[in-house]
Amino acid sequence: MSMPTVLENIVLRKTQEVIERKAKVSLSDLEYRAHHAGQPRGFAEAIRAKVEAEEAAVIAEIKKASPSKGVLREDFVPANIAASYEQGGATCLSVLTDIDFFQGSDEYLKEARSACALPVLRKDFMIDPYQVIEARAIGADCILLIASILSDTQMEELIAVAKDHHLDVLVEVHDEAELLRALNFDLPLLGINNRNLHTFEVRLETTLDLLPLVPRDRILVTESGILNRADVELMEISDVHAFLVGEAFMKAADPGQELQRLFFPQRNRA
Repeated sequence: MSMPTVLENIVLRKTQEVIERKAKVSLSDLEYRAHHAGQPRGFAEAIRAKVEAEEAAVIAEIKKASPSKGVLREDFVPANIAASYEQGGATCLSVLTDIDFFQGSDEYLKEARSACALPVLRKDFMIDPYQVIEARAIGADCILLIASILSDTQMEELIAVAKDHHLDVLVEVHDEAELLRALNFDLPLLGINNRNLHTFEVRLETTLDLLPLVPRDRILVTESGILNRADVELMEISDVHAFLVGEAFMKAADPGQELQRLFFPQRNRA
């Protein structure tokens, strides 16, 4: 019998974590918090506006650590990072909230969103409707659904709950079979992860290989592996204008300045 992959271990732990969270905060209390969380900021709308103008729509990620790389940033202050990203030209934020594998926190999302005017994605491993409502309760504007850990039935349920709570949804795929499944759902955003979440191998060709299968009415977001200006240009000449990037920024002294250097080198930063 083969050993579980990192992703399989994350899902096993997430299942237990959801049980623990439900025991602490009832669904009715969570619904109340979600209802009083204020208006969502329009995550998909913000990305669409940039893509239609053929400008880079950058979802800048706030991530302290990863299972494969360990701690990415010691000087980790989510509010400061969010403000830096906004100044550097980010369109949206992505904030890791997984605790056990990414050293994330719900509080990081709250702090980051309060420090800027950008829409925010809750980056976590969503397997239960409770987590979707929880995302809105902590102020998220969008959730991530990873096709490889969800059945079609699960995705349908989580998408329905997200829509009920006025959350946008970014469905993430990394191969043709997952892409074809994702296209069955009427959602504007489609993420292609260049990182295989079972092996953590990164190939930018993943996006380029799947690109011909993506309908023109979908907003394609390329995720992972964008580390330098050449990577950005490779995507832009292929008509890919939306990016989710974290690692390259987290390792920089000034994350927003690095964002500008990679995506908007022609601008002079104030």
